[in-house]
Amino acid sequence: MVAMRNPNAMLVNLDQGLAPSYQDTLCQAKQEKTANARNRASSENATAERDVYEELLTQAEIQGNVNKVNLLAALEKVNKALERRDASALFEELSSPALGLRGLKRENCDWYLKQLIADKEQKAERGSNEILQKEELQSGVDVANEAAQRFHKMLKAVDRINAAIRKGDANETVTELMNPDAQLPTVYPFAAPLYQRELATLQQQSPEGYLSNPELGVAVEMLSSVALINKALDTGDIGEVWKYLSSSVTGLTNVENENSQRYIDELLKLKAQSRAEGNEFLSWNDIQAVVDNVNTTVHEEHERILALGLINEALDEGDAQKTLQVLMLPAAKLADVNAPTAQHYQDTLVRAKREKAQDTQDESAVLWLDEIQDGIWRSNKETEEAEKFSLGILAINEAVDSGEVAQTLSALRSPDVGLYGVTPECDEAYQAELQERKKSMLVNGDNKSVWVKHWVKGGYNYYYNIESRKGSWEEPAGFVQNSTQLSREEIQSTISGVTAAYNREQLWNANETLIVKLQARCKGYLVRKEFSNRMNFLKKQVPAIIAIQSQWRGYKQKKAFQDRLQYLRHHETEAVKIQSLARMHRAKKQYKGRLQYFKDHIDEIVKIQAFIRANKARDDYKTLINADNPPMVVVRKFVHLLDQSDQDFQEELDLMNLREEVVTLIRANQQLENDLNLMDIKIGLLVKNKITLQEVVSHSKKLTKKNKEQLSDMMMMNKQKGGLKALSKEKREKLEAYQHLFYLLQTNPTYLAKLIFQMPQNKSTKFMDSVIFTLYNYASNQREEYLLLRLFKTALNEEIKSKVDQIQEIVTGNPTVIKMVVSFNRGARGQNALRQILAPVVKEIMDDKTLNIKTDPVDIYKAWVNQMESQTGEASKLPYDVTPEQALKHEEVNARLDASIKHMRTVTDKFLLAIVVSLEKIPYGMRYIAKVLKDSLHEKFPDATEDELLKIVGNLLYYRYMNPAIVAPDAFDIIDISAGGQLSTDQRRNLGSVAKMLQHAAANKMFEGDTAHLSKINEYLSQSYQKFRRFFQAACEVPEPEDRFNVDEYSDLVTVSKPVIYISIGEIINTHTLLLDHQDAIAPEHNDPIHELLEDLGEVPSIESLLGEGAGNPSDPSKEALAKTEVSLTLTNKFDVAGDENSEMDARTILLNTKRLIVDVIRFQPGETLTEILETPASNEQETDHQKAMQRRAIRDAKTPDKMKKAKTTLEETNLTLAEKKAKIQSNLKKLTEMGKVNPENRYQDLINDIAKDIRNQRRYRQRRKAELVKLQQTHQALSSKATFYEEQVDYYNQYIKTCLDNLASKGKISKKPGDMKGKKSKQVSQKYTAARLHEKGVLLEIDDLQSSQFKNVYFEISPTEEVGDFEVKAKFMGVQMETFMLHYQDLLQLQYEGVAVMKLFDRAKVNVNLLIFLLNKKFYGK
Repeated sequence: MVAMRNPNAMLVNLDQGLAPSYQDTLCQAKQEKTANARNRASSENATAERDVYEELLTQAEIQGNVNKVNLLAALEKVNKALERRDASALFEELSSPALGLRGLKRENCDWYLKQLIADKEQKAERGSNEILQKEELQSGVDVANEAAQRFHKMLKAVDRINAAIRKGDANETVTELMNPDAQLPTVYPFAAPLYQRELATLQQQSPEGYLSNPELGVAVEMLSSVALINKALDTGDIGEVWKYLSSSVTGLTNVENENSQRYIDELLKLKAQSRAEGNEFLSWNDIQAVVDNVNTTVHEEHERILALGLINEALDEGDAQKTLQVLMLPAAKLADVNAPTAQHYQDTLVRAKREKAQDTQDESAVLWLDEIQDGIWRSNKETEEAEKFSLGILAINEAVDSGEVAQTLSALRSPDVGLYGVTPECDEAYQAELQERKKSMLVNGDNKSVWVKHWVKGGYNYYYNIESRKGSWEEPAGFVQNSTQLSREEIQSTISGVTAAYNREQLWNANETLIVKLQARCKGYLVRKEFSNRMNFLKKQVPAIIAIQSQWRGYKQKKAFQDRLQYLRHHETEAVKIQSLARMHRAKKQYKGRLQYFKDHIDEIVKIQAFIRANKARDDYKTLINADNPPMVVVRKFVHLLDQSDQDFQEELDLMNLREEVVTLIRANQQLENDLNLMDIKIGLLVKNKITLQEVVSHSKKLTKKNKEQLSDMMMMNKQKGGLKALSKEKREKLEAYQHLFYLLQTNPTYLAKLIFQMPQNKSTKFMDSVIFTLYNYASNQREEYLLLRLFKTALNEEIKSKVDQIQEIVTGNPTVIKMVVSFNRGARGQNALRQILAPVVKEIMDDKTLNIKTDPVDIYKAWVNQMESQTGEASKLPYDVTPEQALKHEEVNARLDASIKHMRTVTDKFLLAIVVSLEKIPYGMRYIAKVLKDSLHEKFPDATEDELLKIVGNLLYYRYMNPAIVAPDAFDIIDISAGGQLSTDQRRNLGSVAKMLQHAAANKMFEGDTAHLSKINEYLSQSYQKFRRFFQAACEVPEPEDRFNVDEYSDLVTVSKPVIYISIGEIINTHTLLLDHQDAIAPEHNDPIHELLEDLGEVPSIESLLGEGAGNPSDPSKEALAKTEVSLTLTNKFDVAGDENSEMDARTILLNTKRLIVDVIRFQPGETLTEILETPASNEQETDHQKAMQRRAIRDAKTPDKMKKAKTTLEETNLTLAEKKAKIQSNLKKLTEMGKVNPENRYQDLINDIAKDIRNQRRYRQRRKAELVKLQQTHQALSSKATFYEEQVDYYNQYIKTCLDNLASKGKISKKPGDMKGKKSKQVSQKYTAARLHEKGVLLEIDDLQSSQFKNVYFEISPTEEVGDFEVKAKFMGVQMETFMLHYQDLLQLQYEGVAVMKLFDRAKVNVNLLIFLLNKKFYGK
């Protein structure tokens, strides 16, 4: 060290602490140089003079070794700083002159630490344990500096954006949003006010008043889409408007393709209105509101048409009540429909319909909307008039009975009655005559009837109830006309007679004076004579009169005394009450004093009670948890925890609904994926000119329709009135038979396992995909996953037993069960696992643009030749076509091959590491089937070695399950690919090479023969196989499903809800057919339960009978859609009652029922032991409390959905009294004692212990249910994301096809005549045609779901718009305004050019394109 520090040596950067390292390194360098010099001397002329520095180190060599030692020491220090994760120390070590690193900044020391640790871990994953070198450190520093710079720029940009938003300057906000440093999506300056307004609102809503970068990214992306919609509306670009409306980026919901034109029309109107109000842009909420309003309007129009058809059908049937029901349908929107007028509606509308048929001379004529509404209003008016008329007649009768002349006259003059000839001067005569007439009617007696019948205007009979004062157009049952009520005709006859007599009386007015005098004299004589006779009589009877008066006065005095005495006796209770009130006041005063004392000390009392109760509750719960034999008193206090709360039922319902949605999404995604694959094929054929563009367009429309409409029709079976779920005994028995059959198939895997191998492989694959996974609801809960694994195990054992003769056939063949297992676990459930395992490494390879793995010598040779020719610009003299052996003779090819092998090993190590550490991420079902496969093969081939068995396990877990996802990650949703995007050729080749390496490693297969040039990595393959071998062994170490899921064959006896499956009608029929065809093979025993179930079902029904539809044409294409209609089946076991052959299940059932009854009893009746409770009679109060609780339970059960209701026996036990339940408990205990399940000597303490255990396990069950809910929600989210991706694919295909159509249109021979008139306003009037007329002309071919006899009720109005060449077509059905369709003349010419003969208007009316063009030319262009 002293010599090295000599100034003459001119050595720099010496470190005293590194002296030993300097010594060792320089000594080794000198020895190497000396040895090299001697070797050269021996080979050359030994006598030649040699230079001294051939053996001694020069100053430069010494300085170089010193620098090398310094560098290694500095690298070691950096490595130690990384291990300590000390950012400050790391920066100091990186600043060492020995390293000479550039661009170091102290403020970025944390970024250096993070980046270099990541680089070090990445290097360790590649299998290298070396420390980071200088170049790697410099690279890490540069990357960290760039990352820190980008991050700080982004934060500053976000701060400036938030400041601009608060400032309120729209232009400044947009300028900041467009700053690349902000890392935001595309921003459009023309919509600056929109961004400012919406972002300001979001900023105000944020709790911090600050928008982060992710929040800005999402908001800007949606606002940009809204801005483009506004721009397209301004320019009138309909295609662009629809493109962004239907884009998932915009985030609009319920956008229907068939309503696109109406959306756009409404948006244009709203845009114009908004602009008039001073708002330049529509907001997202405005657009969503338009979409929702249009959807509602379209739905109401369709419902109204259906309602009109139902009204006319009801009128034809003649049922007034049915007519009333359809008139009151909300869809019909008919006003003022009243239920009591139903019969008159029927009569009036039937008459109107008959008159219309006579006027039009068309017996099939139907009433339209305005005609029906007019008939309703007319019927209501006539009803009101009839009621007033009847009330008026009744008022006349009542007035006559009351004897009030004025009231009678007023009633007679009422305009509602319509009487004529009423004269006020004859009021008393009217009264007298009408009374006399009523008396004459009473001669025959009063029949006490409350009904009268009136003949009213229009020729109808109106029946009126004189007691309720309500009328009806229908004749009441047992109608009898009231015999005391005057009718209008009788009243009018009486009035006419009286008035005629009065008129005659007026003729005598001239002689009135003489008549009066004569009458006066006669009356005077008679009165005087009568008075004289009366006076004479009284004088003779004076003594008798006095006696009578004295008797009467005595009677009155006695009666007054008796009344007073009786009064006092009657009020004895009041006297007693006065006395009791006095006593009560004294007792109440004493009670209030004591109560006030308690109120003054309420806090102390509450604390004492709370303390005592808390201690008691804690002690009791500890006893329940820890005691081996918890007392009855303790168990009784906590037995209420076994109740199912509202939250429990809600969670069960949510679980059921979510499971249904997951199953529906899985089936929908599978269907959509198949259609997309077919679309890929069709577009490929189009490119190769194998099919026409129109076939691709047709499939695209079908695909879009499936995506938008078909899924909404799922589960519609449950809403139909007819079909399998109709309310009839026959349909109910059929439904229950299918539910019993599918329960047996689900719980007994033997049948399906045998059925799979009875069919050809192509049919069995389709059967598995469509029925088996549906039967088990795609294993959406633990019970169904357990049952599905049982099926897989049974089927796999059956296949190995009957199909496999040699152990290698599992690998070389395509076993049905293996294929089924892999398909299921690579679906929605296992897809997330594959994504977690492989996505990071796959993405890393795809992101590495420099990675280019080529292992074929010929490909490497050709790439090398092409590169030389590109660089020199001259043709290479080397041959282009060579063999692999010839290519390997070139050193450049070998060098490139070695580099590719090195890269391939590095990447393979990453994949291998990701796989072997992901054991717990692999679905349990895959691991369990791997275990079953290994055990089954070992049982059949006991001589097979462990390595042979593990290779077959590896073939399942890696080659069949993981390998396809590595080769094609885009096809298995391992990575996210945008619509239209795809992997490059280099990326696919890199992934294929890695997959090939892993495949060889998993199978322990070496490179030889044609791939002998790769033999240098055979040793690496052997090492990798050992890692795989340990991985496969660990994968097979899994528990049995019974232990994993805590499920066994008795679990269905204690579940709250019944199992439900969602299966299509076609799948039901297909399964039924297969079972009938192969029932002898799958169940050779004649007493097998499946034979009884198949006999219950009988022959295979048709699709129409299960759906409740009429018999249709077997070749009808709509029949395929009907077969896909789904129905839910609640599975039940027909063989619930256990027999002698299954006494174990019988004992379990009795035990469960007994425990349930004990819980009900001990809740209401206390006791120290179960025996004491059973022997003690229940009190009336306890029975009452029990009855009330059972009533509450019944009410709750009534609200419980059918799929969650308990078994029938449980419901029957609810209705038992306490005494009956105790009797049943004692009976069951005797049976259980005989079976040895309980011990009466310990007073049945074992049962109490089981109940305590159930209480403790209740919480565990709720936790498992919550975990299942979370798992299903994650699956639902993943399926929704996949559905969104498929929708983006559909949009991409639609855009591609639109481009093709536009390109074709630009080449077509399209007439320019309509375009010549552009700019001129149409002056032609609208043309109106009935559908029948257009049908006669041949323009209209048919209308979906409408018979040709109804064409006369459909009107089409064709109107030219201001834009020449565009026509507005309006449709009316029975007077109801339907949709509006914009018809473009250029589009018709395009279709004609393409040879399309038929098109659809309104998505339902088929028209002839050529004749429609002819009609437009004739009516609007004069051609």
